[in-house]
This record gives sequence, C-alpha cells and structure tokens, in this order.
Amino acid sequence: MNDILEIYAVLEIYQAALKSADPYAAVKKALYRKEGRLTVNGTEYDLDAFSKVVVIGAGKGTAPMARAVEDIVGNRLDDGIIIVKYGHAGRLRKVRQVEAGHPVPDLKGLRGTAALLGLIGKADAGTLIICLLSGGGSALLVSPVEGVTLEDKQRTTELLLKSGATIGELNTVRKHLSGVKGGRLAVTACKASIVTLALSDVIDDRPDVIASGPTVPDNSTFEEALEIVTRLIEKLGPTETFPKRALDHLFSGAGDRAPETPKEGDPCFKNKEAFIVGSLKQAISAAWEKAKALGFETKIVTDRLQGEAKDAAVYLAGIAGKAKKSVKGGRPVCLISGGETTVTVKGNGLGGRNQELALAFAAAIEGKEGITLLSAGTDGTDGPTDAAGAVVDGRTIKTAKRLGLDPEAYLRNNDSYTFFKKLDARSGGKAHLLTGPTGTNVMDVQIMLVEK
Repeated sequence: MNDILEIYAVLEIYQAALKSADPYAAVKKALYRKEGRLTVNGTEYDLDAFSKVVVIGAGKGTAPMARAVEDIVGNRLDDGIIIVKYGHAGRLRKVRQVEAGHPVPDLKGLRGTAALLGLIGKADAGTLIICLLSGGGSALLVSPVEGVTLEDKQRTTELLLKSGATIGELNTVRKHLSGVKGGRLAVTACKASIVTLALSDVIDDRPDVIASGPTVPDNSTFEEALEIVTRLIEKLGPTETFPKRALDHLFSGAGDRAPETPKEGDPCFKNKEAFIVGSLKQAISAAWEKAKALGFETKIVTDRLQGEAKDAAVYLAGIAGKAKKSVKGGRPVCLISGGETTVTVKGNGLGGRNQELALAFAAAIEGKEGITLLSAGTDGTDGPTDAAGAVVDGRTIKTAKRLGLDPEAYLRNNDSYTFFKKLDARSGGKAHLLTGPTGTNVMDVQIMLVEK
C-alpha cells in the first residue's frame, strides 16, 4: 500500500466506527411508538396514562437524539430542553437547546440547567420524562451544591483534568459537588416516570458514570471523592490550590455533615429506567467489519485502553511492532483499539489525549516503515482544540526533524496540537485530523495498519 491508500483506509474505517454510533439511529432503534404506546428497549409505556411528556438532556450527542425522539413521539411531546456543547446544536422543532461550555462548565451551562430543572421541578405522577445523555453531559449539566460556586466547580474541573484524572474519578468528585448529578436529578422529579437513553462514553458502559449518572443510583461516596482529590492535589504539587469551599464540602460530606448522593433503594428510583443505546463496542465492531471488507487481516486489541496517553502509545507501538514481524504475504494487518486515555499536564502547550498519543506513537515507531496509526475522538474534538486527533506513520518524526521541529520538546510541553499544526503547514501534509463535531461521542478509537 502507498501513503495515500493507507490514509484513505484508516479514514474509511474511522468513518464506519462513527456511523455505527450515530445518536439519531441509536435512538430510532431503541424507541418505537404505536398509537398510544411507546416501547423503549422492550419496556412499554402507555402514553395515555401520562398528561405530559417532556424531553431533557445534556451531552455532545443529544441534539440528534432529541430529533429522533421528536420524530417518534410526535404530537405527544409537550416540551423539552437539552444542553449541548458549543457548535453541537441541531435542527429541532419543539425541544429547546442551550449551548454551553465543555470540558470546563460555564455560566450558560448553569443557566441552562436552571431552566431544565424549572421544566421538571413540578413534574408529578402524570409526567413522563425522556432523559437523553451522552459524553460531555457532566460538564454541561451544572448546578453546584449550596455553598459551592460556579468558579469553584470550574477550578476543580481544571485541576482534575490537569492531573490526569480518569473520567470515573472526575465524575465521582463532580457528583459530590452537584445538586443534579449522582441521582439527584431523579430526586428532583421523584414522582415522575423517567426513562433515560444514554450514549456511553465510559469504560464498561456504567449508567452511574455516564454524564455523572443524574437519573440513577450513585455507587460512589464522599470518602472516595475526598481520597481522589487528596491524591491528585499531592500529584500536582503545592503550586496548585484546590478551591476551599469545594474541599470544605467534601470534608463535610465525609464527616456525615452533608447529605450523601441517593443510593439503590431510594424510593425516587422506583419509576426510573435507564438504557444504553450506543457504545464504543458498537463502534469498534463496525470498524472491524469495515477493515475486513477492505481486505485486512483484522484484530481487536482492546476496547478498554486507559492510562497515560504516552504510555498507551508505547503499548500500541509494541503491538504494532510484533504484528509487523508476523505479517504474512502481501496481506496487511489492521489492529483496532478504543477507550479513553488521560494526560497529566506538566507543560503549558495545547493538545488532547489523541494528539499526544499519536505523537508519542510516532516517536516510538520512528524509522519503521509500514506502520500507520489514526487516533481520534469519536466526537470530533480532542481536548480544548478543533482537531479530532492525528494520523502518523514511521516517517512522521523524520519529516518533522527535517522541517526544524523537535517532537520530544513538544511532547514535554504537552503541545501536540501545535506540533501537528506546524508539521502540516511546513510539509503540506494532513497529519492533523480535522472533522468538526461528528454528532456522536463514544470515547476514542485507534486504528493501526501494519504491513511488511
């Protein structure tokens, strides 16, 4: 294969993964209405038993999800409001949309959440709430507990992201500083029936972690949240200051002086159901099918890729190197993985976990012909950048050095975005993967092509 065919192949496989996780199609598959009855993943709801049907939600993929609900529920839908990331709104007829900040929450998210709570705050037993959740929902659904400010939540989020906290750790802390996460949204609308449809962006597809589980029982505790914060503060060092009000609230909760998040058995969960309608496993399976159709010998490495992006890059490079030694004949191998890595930020550059992984991978395979990697977020955005990720091969580092770029310096400064931007500008290539918002979000995928 030549360079153009390799890039074309990885992009085609990536697009197949995105298509399989399309939020509109996922909801259409899960939801079915026949006259006065609405079936959700096999569970039936008698619409005639409800005087009001509303849609709420938060996440990068909720606009197409809401459009599917509008199309299916039709004239029985009374109202709705969803909160999406800037640039992720869609064309909706009845459901209102609020665009807000992600990954760090902002005032628009705070106001949007207040409006959402206002919509469901008086919901009674005659109300059916369809809650739509996808990746990004934790940042977009913003309602700090009393005594904690938006600024406290913003600083907390920034520090946790900088420390390389996993999504599970991040959401455990968020839940215990929130008036809406960790099952508290369900408590707000305790008397209403709530059916939650979630597009999973977390390992193991846990409903209590997706968007910080606003409508399901919470398994985490104040003690766990405090332990996470304490450990990460030590990791960041004395130069970073954790918000005092947020820390005080965690100490209060750990000392039984603040109410814990609602747990299994709380009566408010009696009339609540949650279903996963899309996930990374579906995306990886579709990528596998596409790679096979293109003629590759195809293997799935893992759907649980975690840890530091640089470490994950070395791990994947080692697998690619072993695969290269075993390639038989002229049939190249496609290796597929997915998950969500983290980055402990020590520099002051601009990047994201996929771009950092790609750059570290390129460094690990420097000079090895016949290995190509695409690493990208399925949402089309990687960290606080406009890139989804990057495509690299065994020649990437050599080309960069020839053009006056020092890859190691960019890695040390966590500045992978600038590296790829300059590399493309100087080389005329397209290592940077710029897709724009894809409308979905089921974590990240890596696609490796290996040939002799």
